[in-house]
Amino acid sequence: MIYLDNAATSFYRPPEVAAAVVHAMETVGNSARGVHSVSLAADRTVYAAREAVSALFGAAGPEQTAFAANATQSLNTAIKGLLEPGDLAVSTVLEHNSVLRPLYEMEKKGVRLCLVGCDSRGRLDYQKLKDVIFEKRPPKMVICTHASNVTGNLTDLRKIGAWCRERGVLFVVDAAQTAGIFDIHMENMNIDVLCFTGHKGLLGPQGTGGLCVRKGLAVRPLITGGSGIRTFSREHPPAMPTALEAGTLNAHGIAGLLAGIRWIEGQGMEKLRKKEQSLARAFYEGALRVEGVRVLGDFSSENRAAVVSLNLWDADSAQISDYLAQEFGILTRSGGHCAPLLHEALGTGRQGAVRFSFSHFNTIEQVNQAIEAVKKTAALLSREQTVMK
Repeated sequence: MIYLDNAATSFYRPPEVAAAVVHAMETVGNSARGVHSVSLAADRTVYAAREAVSALFGAAGPEQTAFAANATQSLNTAIKGLLEPGDLAVSTVLEHNSVLRPLYEMEKKGVRLCLVGCDSRGRLDYQKLKDVIFEKRPPKMVICTHASNVTGNLTDLRKIGAWCRERGVLFVVDAAQTAGIFDIHMENMNIDVLCFTGHKGLLGPQGTGGLCVRKGLAVRPLITGGSGIRTFSREHPPAMPTALEAGTLNAHGIAGLLAGIRWIEGQGMEKLRKKEQSLARAFYEGALRVEGVRVLGDFSSENRAAVVSLNLWDADSAQISDYLAQEFGILTRSGGHCAPLLHEALGTGRQGAVRFSFSHFNTIEQVNQAIEAVKKTAALLSREQTVMK
């Protein structure tokens, strides 16, 4: 098996991650729910993870990091917790449904929505975005992805953040594809809310993630309930991080997330990123030489997520992905990748695309096998089309 679906979830993880989860299951209780030894052990684990996340993302402090089940929950919290009827929210056609669907829900409740487009290579129209931000009445929020999960194109957070700060616009970032891979500094990039997941680049377990919130910014909680403090209050505690963490935290998963972050720090994030980028580039260059291949995205820059999405002739992407798995043991992701507007913009709404996404745990030998598999599959399809004619 060759696993090339890392944009969906990391499959290969450091053994320290699983060991940390098992250790936590055997030693920690419920965080912030008591002062006995196992509850305090959970407190220490969770707080250490807050510190690690805060340092990694240049956040204002550990108390500004709230944990959640995934980036989707975090994005829902930010979008629904900051927008009001009458507000203008600006996003892009690059987005995942984790951004789009909550925005569509808020649109039904009276929020005005503007979606900025892209060119034929999936590159964001920055001039249009700037024009919207600098209109006489600026939007309430700009929310965008750091890297497209379809094309791997990066979004210039520093540029957008500077525009938003100048105009007093909230800047919310979906870092699902980049957390743990690319340098992100909330204060330097003027990010107000950073939403992340733990099971991709951070190498943590599924069911982990969260959001880092700028100090002084109040976000309405998505859910309310048990908090461990202020039991007799009818309202959920407003102070971070408790404000956004109703109910029992996934302390076991958070322990694994902490182990993943520490492993990345020990290896060096830049070294890991460059390895997976070099693997993706090698695959791209090999696949591009195959007759019948169309690659999506902008590869003029080396600095991009390790994602290569392609199509073979006019074949359905699901058919190709299934064939690669069954015949060659190469696991990819096909279809629309929960990014419908981008596929429509790229003209692949019907066909979808086959996404190859790489990890630093992959090898150049696996890349070469994947290129050879694409060659053989394209040749087979070409022969089939010739016969049909």
